[in-house]
Amino acid sequence: MASDPYKELGVSRGASADEIKKAFRKLAKELHPDKNPGDKITEDKFKRVTAAFDILGDAEKKAKYDAGQIDADGNEQFRGGFGGGRAGGNPFGQGGPGGGFSHTGGPGGRANFEGIDLDDLFGMFGGAGRQRGARDFTARGQDVKATLEISLEDAIAGATRRIQFSDGRTLDVTIPKGASDGQVIRLRGQGAPGRGAENGDALIELKIEAHPVYRREGADLTMDLPVSVPDAVLGGKVRVPTPEGAVQMTVPKGSNSGQVLRLKGRGAFAGGKRGDLLAKLVVTLPDDQDEALVKFAEEWRAKRPYTPGR
Repeated sequence: MASDPYKELGVSRGASADEIKKAFRKLAKELHPDKNPGDKITEDKFKRVTAAFDILGDAEKKAKYDAGQIDADGNEQFRGGFGGGRAGGNPFGQGGPGGGFSHTGGPGGRANFEGIDLDDLFGMFGGAGRQRGARDFTARGQDVKATLEISLEDAIAGATRRIQFSDGRTLDVTIPKGASDGQVIRLRGQGAPGRGAENGDALIELKIEAHPVYRREGADLTMDLPVSVPDAVLGGKVRVPTPEGAVQMTVPKGSNSGQVLRLKGRGAFAGGKRGDLLAKLVVTLPDDQDEALVKFAEEWRAKRPYTPGR
């Protein structure tokens, strides 16, 4: 037995005809199977909402239901405890062709949509009017969404990458030069097939993978740049990796760890603008202990002691 039609439509028992129609229109648009393909739970809810309106959208049936003369399925209720015959029929019982989803039901196999403009109701699914039933309309295909992870280098320089959808289809996606994290690429006509109308689109969201060297801070990139003790003390040219290849950069004389050098225009992209590459110096001792360096440090500490940070 169907549930209380007032609860299915979310209206009170004192709701007016206009309030009932408004509630049904809202729910039908949200729950329509063509808007939720493959969602059986939503499809069942749509069936119950339509069956509820078949009762409450008809003034005579609504009066009988309110008086307890028929139940939520339209079955007549006889006094004395005897079960009655079918007066209205279940709109979504066995009437659907081939056992599949059907919009038909009610007396004569047709749901009662009195007072509802179905051309307007189903226009959101393609704009075509209802001709012989609620299924006779065109519908643009649904858009499909996917996420494509790309490297930082691909985002900066541009590339072509292949993506595979859950249905097995593959598409080549052109990543524009200067792409940013979260950017959405629209591939027109590559979504779900339409019903007598155009296909939907494929919406590809780009996600830039974490990089082993660079950290993204908006459009800027930051990195740690190891430098030798002689280069830090005396200054010199050092090789700095960038997303587009290594470049030479001058380390100032007397540099310390933590000092930041900036390479303008060598960062990532955000909001259509390119940021900078910020190289934080890390003064690094050699892997193998150097006896000459140890002796120099001992003499330096004895003759010229100092405390960093003061």
